[in-house]
Amino acid sequence: MNTAQKLKFLLFFSFVSTFCFSQSFSFIYEAKYRLTKEKPEDVFTEKMILDFENNLSVFRESSAKDADSLKLINKNGGYRMGVENQFYVKKDISNNKTEKIITYLYTNYLLPIDESLQWKILSEQKTIGKYKSQKAEVDYGGRHWIAWFTQELPFNDGPYVFHGLPGLIISIEDTEHDYSFNLIQVKKGGNWFDARTKTIAIDWSKYDHLGKSYYNDPWNSKTARKVTFVDPQGNEKDMNEMIKQAQKSILEENNPLELNHKINYK
Repeated sequence: MNTAQKLKFLLFFSFVSTFCFSQSFSFIYEAKYRLTKEKPEDVFTEKMILDFENNLSVFRESSAKDADSLKLINKNGGYRMGVENQFYVKKDISNNKTEKIITYLYTNYLLPIDESLQWKILSEQKTIGKYKSQKAEVDYGGRHWIAWFTQELPFNDGPYVFHGLPGLIISIEDTEHDYSFNLIQVKKGGNWFDARTKTIAIDWSKYDHLGKSYYNDPWNSKTARKVTFVDPQGNEKDMNEMIKQAQKSILEENNPLELNHKINYK
């Protein structure tokens, strides 16, 4: 490599380093997922955000980011109920560390994701939006996934737990078409912050225990405090009946993303 080539390489490396690591970016994805196998027509659609800064990222629903923002100013923003199908994921790309945060009864539980992503990069390429992308596939959570990544966005990150490709994952879907994440917007100078830093470490066994605790008493009404519900006329509803209705819904949502850690509620 001659002097001119070396200089060109150094300038390119400096540009990529500055582009990737000196600025914050927010990547907005449209997520679609089916929680009930018996109702394939029931598809949930949500905007989810990957905030990236200095090789650290936080992935969460747009509504969860709003809730976190309120929490930072000492206001209650509310959180998604349930244990399965929470999407809050933190990554440390430099150290190849991925952690999922489960928020249950106002406590944040930290679940390390230690399932290795063994990517297979394929030769197939296509243009998605304005980005030239390349195909890859991987197994995770008892599912097989097809991904498309672009080196035009030089971040080896992606939605949810997915990362490790030589470019940003802009589209990924499991082969059963139950879960998909597709990039719809890129914001330079994104608002990176993490409001869920105080956590209790758990493993998948404890995760299963939390899920069953939620199923048995969704509002923790039997142990912590009295919870009441009223109908439109202001009449108090029967709590046992409310719990039965909630349990029916929990059992119907039988299609979690991590099929290999599906909770057997009964």
